[in-house]
Amino acid sequence: MKQLLNHLHQEWRQYLTSIPGVLTTAVRKKSIQWLMLPLIAITLVSSLLASPVLAIGVYQMPNTVESGTWVVDKAEVLSRANEGNISSTFSDLAKQTGNEVRIVTVRRLDYGETPESFTKALFEQWFPTKEAQANQTLLMIDTVTNGTYIITGEKVKSLMPDEIAQSVAHETVMAPLREGDKYNQAFLDASDRLSKVLSGEPDPGPPKIVENVQVEGTFKKAEETDKGNATVWVVGLLIAATVIPMATYYIYLVLQPSSDS
Repeated sequence: MKQLLNHLHQEWRQYLTSIPGVLTTAVRKKSIQWLMLPLIAITLVSSLLASPVLAIGVYQMPNTVESGTWVVDKAEVLSRANEGNISSTFSDLAKQTGNEVRIVTVRRLDYGETPESFTKALFEQWFPTKEAQANQTLLMIDTVTNGTYIITGEKVKSLMPDEIAQSVAHETVMAPLREGDKYNQAFLDASDRLSKVLSGEPDPGPPKIVENVQVEGTFKKAEETDKGNATVWVVGLLIAATVIPMATYYIYLVLQPSSDS
């Protein structure tokens, strides 16, 4: 987008300065200043549109071990109240049993990254040694694809085998998401189940799935709608980048006093 704007700016600047005997140097400068206003506005709008979809890498994650944070909601899908409830549950669990659980949400992963590779790398970053990893559990989700992954330390496996851990990630978390973007419910359910299992209580198991017969509709999916909206914005910006400078220049010339007066 920046290359397009720079190209348009250079093209119009060359056009304005190539008209012999019509525009004085002062008028040329003023015309270019008028031209820059819509270009700056378009650049700002483009930046605002692009910022929500930026990918995130492991190197951008804060150190939750040092800060005592239990939930890192980079995707901003959890309410403050529920984030506080989940953090309180995990804090009590750590005090009572020594077992620690952390939840991470991200909107989009770096290119080539998967939930599994991201979670494993983050686990190693936060807990570099086997001793530090022993009583840890890390659960993450990528909200663009709703891909999940969970990793546990060796001591945790005696209370929560891999089968139960995978059930938490793929059944407990995913059940509410199949009914819509119910991320708050998904992680409240997951934190409750993890807390009980890691406290030595019987596993309550995944939520019961009630199958509903759904009639296929013609409504677009949220992802399709987002892509359509993005296309409309890009086309609109391209048109604005072409039309606004031309209109601005034309109006400016019309408002200039005649050279005969």
